[in-house]
Amino acid sequence: MTKTKIAFIYDFDKTLSPKDMQEYSFLPDIGISAKEFWKEVNSESKEQKSDNIITYMQLMIEKATSNNKENELTRNALKEKGRNIELFEGVENWFELINQYSKEKNATIEHYIISAGNKEILEGTSIANNFKKIYGCSFRFDKNNVAKSAGLAINYTNKTQFIFRINKGLLDESDNSKINKYTPEDERPIPFSNMVYFGDGDTDIPCMKLVKDKGGYSIAVYKPNSSRAKASELLKEERVNFFFPADYSKGKELMKNCKLIINKIVAQTELKELEKKQFKAVNTK
Repeated sequence: MTKTKIAFIYDFDKTLSPKDMQEYSFLPDIGISAKEFWKEVNSESKEQKSDNIITYMQLMIEKATSNNKENELTRNALKEKGRNIELFEGVENWFELINQYSKEKNATIEHYIISAGNKEILEGTSIANNFKKIYGCSFRFDKNNVAKSAGLAINYTNKTQFIFRINKGLLDESDNSKINKYTPEDERPIPFSNMVYFGDGDTDIPCMKLVKDKGGYSIAVYKPNSSRAKASELLKEERVNFFFPADYSKGKELMKNCKLIINKIVAQTELKELEKKQFKAVNTK
C-alpha cells in the first residue's frame, strides 16, 4: 500500500496559543494596551463598515508610526516578535510525536496554518519549521522592509480558499488562475476526507464546516480549565466533529483521539486503494 497523506490544518490564535499574537510583544513594544487596541479596531470597523482584519493591520502601522516606533514594523522586527509567543501545553513536541505515530501507521502528515494573524510574526515562532505552509495576513513592505499597508488579509470567509489550495496542491497564495481550474477529485493530492482542521471559535466556522461536510474532521479546542461553552456550542450546531481541551501533550485527549482519526483515515484510504485495484483487475481480463 502507498503511504496515506494527511493534512493537519490549524488556526493559531487561541488554538495553538492562548492569546492573540500581537498581545505578546508587538502591542507592548509600541506602547498600547491590547484592550485599547482591539476596542479601537472594533469601533473603527463598525463605523467605517470596513473589514476587521484590514482595519487591525492598518492600525498596527498607524499606532507604531504615531508612537515613533516604525522600527517595530520591519520584517525582521515582526519576525522577532514570534519568539515571545506562548504556546499551549504540549505544542512544542506535538509535531514530532504525531508525525512518528503516522509513520508507524504508513501515513505522512503535512501541517499547515491558516490564520488571521500576522504571517511575519508566525514565521518567527519556535514551531514555524514544522509547517509545510503558513498562511497568514501579510504586509506590503517598502524598500527598507518597513510595513506600509496590508498585502494579504485573511478573514473568516476567505480562509476556506486555502483549504482548497491544500486539497489541490496549489499552495502559492498569489496563484489566482490554476486554483479555479477544474481538477478531478481523484487527482487532488490531499482529499478533504484526509484533512483535520483545528480551531477555536467563530472565525473558524467556515473552515470547520467545509472540512466536516466534505468528509474530513473538524476539532474545536478550548483553553484548559476554562469554559468549554463555545466549543460545545460548535458541536451542538454540527460545525465540528469533536471538542477537546487545547492540551497537545502525549496521552491527553487531543493526542489520543487524533491517533484514532489517523487510524480511520489510513484504513479508509487503504480500503479505497484495494477496491480500485480489484475493480481494475476484473475489468482487464
